[in-house]
Amino acid sequence: MELFEFYNKIEEYQNQKNNILATVLEGENSGSRYFFSKGDLITVYGDGAIPDEQLKEIAQAQQSRITEADGQKVFVEALKQPAHLVICGAGHVSQQVILLAAKVGFHVTVLEDRPSFAGEARRMGADRVICDSFEHGLDQIPDREDTYFLVVTRGHRYDKECLDIILKKPHCYVGMMASRGRAALLKKQMEEEGIDRKLLDGIHTPVGMPINAETPEEIAISIVSELIHEKNSLRKTSGYKKDLMEYLTGRKKAENGMALATIIERRGSAPREIGTKMLVLADGTLIGTIGGGCMESEVQHQCLRLIHDGDRKGRIFKVDMTVSEAEEEGLVCGGIIQVFLEVL
Repeated sequence: MELFEFYNKIEEYQNQKNNILATVLEGENSGSRYFFSKGDLITVYGDGAIPDEQLKEIAQAQQSRITEADGQKVFVEALKQPAHLVICGAGHVSQQVILLAAKVGFHVTVLEDRPSFAGEARRMGADRVICDSFEHGLDQIPDREDTYFLVVTRGHRYDKECLDIILKKPHCYVGMMASRGRAALLKKQMEEEGIDRKLLDGIHTPVGMPINAETPEEIAISIVSELIHEKNSLRKTSGYKKDLMEYLTGRKKAENGMALATIIERRGSAPREIGTKMLVLADGTLIGTIGGGCMESEVQHQCLRLIHDGDRKGRIFKVDMTVSEAEEEGLVCGGIIQVFLEVL
């Protein structure tokens, strides 16, 4: 199988739960990959020969880590599903949430029945805006367990209309902007109408981290902070961002080659988590980031050398940021990362 085909298959399954990618890091089969979804082996790239017992263990992994068996070191990634944020309402707070949520990796869909506010949501950078009633808008949202719902409508009646539908859909988070008193009354009313109390108690309301926020901008920061906390509580890697996947699937061509850098191990206060990926094109262009500064520059240099030499054997590169070096880079403190480098 060609590498482009392998990544196209990953993209095809990216909205499924329990996706696992296993990459052989060392040995003659370095760079071989196995992709699992819901415990089933979907596709293989390369000539890696991971023992069957190890494959069974990898297929059930709940978190990202390095594993070894029979002298083979394998990086196992439990891949997060793309985070989908659905915002009901496009008022002033919502507009600020759109700006921030898009910057931290959420795909943002906004539902709004007022054309002028729907236009503002588009201007703020929402990926999709549905200008329709909340009922019809929610009907157009796919049923996925990775969906985050945020209810910030202009009134109690609309909040209830949205929640009546949302709580019947798969979701991983539901937040509603309301005072404690208003939220309690709404929950009481919905419970009397037959809504499961456990579902109601799972609603994050008042929404957001308790930072004494007052302005729309501050409230948005508190809300997005809570969304980040929920999203990152899963000990999985974030997988492949859209711009990087365009090259890996072959939709965009990299003239004269490219190399992929993946953080496989992290100690201390390194600026990015394991699984973070950066693509280096032959002309030096970077797609993604593994933290910036001299650390990233050194990884870029190593990748360019591999591309130039035509060395397709993957290798592990260690970057040690001492405290003094970290201070020079503007980081709070130092850390050590190991990065898997490979020419694709």
